[in-house]
Amino acid sequence: MLEFDRTRIKKTIMPDVLDQHQFRYRDNEADAPSAAELYCEDVKLSTLADEFGTPLYVYSKRQILENFRAFSSTLALAKDPKYPGIGHYVSYAAKANTNIEVMKLLAAEGAGADVVSAGELLVALAAGFPAEKITFDGTGKTDKEIELALRAHIHAFNVESLDELKVINEIAEQMGVRAKVSIRVNPDVDAKSHPYISTGLRENKFGIDMESASEAFIYARSHRSLEVVGIHVHIGSQITTLDPFIKAAKSTVAFVNKLRLETGITLEHLNFGGGQGIHYRNVVRHPLLAPDEMGDEKDVFPSLGEFVHAVLPILNKSGLSIIMEPGRAIVANSCTLLGRVLYTKSNSLKKFVIVDTGMTELIRPCLYDAYHQVAPTSLAKERANEVVDIVGPICETSDFLAQKRTLPELRRGDVVAILCAGAYGYTLASNYNLRPRAAEILVDGSEYRVIRERENLEDVAGLTESDRALVRTLVTETRENVG
Repeated sequence: MLEFDRTRIKKTIMPDVLDQHQFRYRDNEADAPSAAELYCEDVKLSTLADEFGTPLYVYSKRQILENFRAFSSTLALAKDPKYPGIGHYVSYAAKANTNIEVMKLLAAEGAGADVVSAGELLVALAAGFPAEKITFDGTGKTDKEIELALRAHIHAFNVESLDELKVINEIAEQMGVRAKVSIRVNPDVDAKSHPYISTGLRENKFGIDMESASEAFIYARSHRSLEVVGIHVHIGSQITTLDPFIKAAKSTVAFVNKLRLETGITLEHLNFGGGQGIHYRNVVRHPLLAPDEMGDEKDVFPSLGEFVHAVLPILNKSGLSIIMEPGRAIVANSCTLLGRVLYTKSNSLKKFVIVDTGMTELIRPCLYDAYHQVAPTSLAKERANEVVDIVGPICETSDFLAQKRTLPELRRGDVVAILCAGAYGYTLASNYNLRPRAAEILVDGSEYRVIRERENLEDVAGLTESDRALVRTLVTETRENVG
C-alpha cells in the first residue's frame, strides 16, 4: 500500500471543505459584544438583503475556490509515484449548482465537469470546461442528448445499462464517430445516507451489477463505434463515514484487476464519483447564538484528508487515472439563502416565524428532512432565546425551513440566513405558487455583483403582452379607487 506523507498533506491542504468560514459574525462592540452582524467575506448580509430584496442567494467566491483547491491539491499529492505519468483530477458534479458564473470559476481552476443533461452540457461548454474533461452521467440519456454530446466530443459517457450502451453504439455508428464510454458499476454498498440520495445499492436504479458488468465491457470492446475508457462508481451523497467509501473502492479495484486479467481489457481512468458529506450544524457561531444541541459534526465526520488517506491508496492499486466528482462539497457551504421575517404567531403548542422564503427556494428540508442552520443576520443581547419553527409562505404544511430551533427573538423585518444552501438550492428551486425564482449574488472580498437576476413576475405567470396590458390597467384602476 502507498504510504502518504501525512504531515506534507496536512500542511498543503486548504482549510477543510466542511467548514463555512467565509460566513462569520463580526461584533459591533469588540470589548463587550452586545450586538453582531453576519458577513459574507467583507460584506454585511443585511446590506445585500436591503439592496436586492429577499429571498436572495449569496455566494462567497473565496469559499468556492478554497473548496475546489482543497480537493485538487490533495488529489495531486495522493498520486502514486509508481505511476508518474497518470494524472488524477477533480470533475465538478454540475447538478449541485449550475450557475454559469460559479461554473466559470471552477473551469478557470482546471476542473472537469460531470453533467446529467443537455442543458448542463451547454452551460459547461459555455463556462469554459474543455470537452475532453466533461463526462455525461444519468440513467435516462435521450437520443438527442447523446447526439449533442458526441458532436461536442466529450471525454466519456458514464453508461448505466447495456441497453443504453447499445443505443450509444447505434447513434455513434450512424454519425460515423467513435463514442468513448465508461461503464458505471453498482457495488451494492450501503452509503448510510438518506435513502433518496443513496445510489450504490442493488435496489437503486443506478449502474450495472458488478456480477454482470463484464458483459458491458466486452460488448463495448467488440464494437468499432465504441471505445471503453473507464469505469465509474458513485454510491450516494452526504456520506458521513469512511466505511462505505472503503468498501466501494476495494470492490471496484478488484473488479478492474479481474477484468484486466480475464479479458485483457485495459482502462484509462477510474471515476470514483463524489458523495463526501459536509457540516450543516453549527457552521456559524457567536456567544449570542445558541449552539445546536446535536453538537459538532466535525467531531464525527471524516475530514477530506482522512478520506484521501483511506481511499486513494486503494484506488491507486488500479494503476488508473483517478477522477473525483464532488458537487455538494464544492458549493454547498459557499452560499447562504437570505429571507425576511413577515410575521410571527403562536398557539398553545408552538411559535411560528413566517419568512418570505421557503420550499420554493430550498426544498431540501421538505424533501429529505434535511437540516440547515438558520441564523439571524443581526444579533442583539436584549433578544432572549425562544424555540420556534421557521416556516415559509407556500400553501403546504411541508413548507418549513427549520423546526424546534432555539433562536434569539425574531421580529417583523428581521433578516435570517439559511446556511449551506449552495448545493441543490437554486437547482431545485421552483415557481410553485407562481413565485419568481430569487436572484443570486457573488461576493468577492468587499465587492459583489448579481450573477443571476430575480425572475420577472409577469414572465413567471406566462402573461402575453395583452394580458400584461390588461393587468396593469386593472392594478392602476384599483389604486385609483383606493385613493
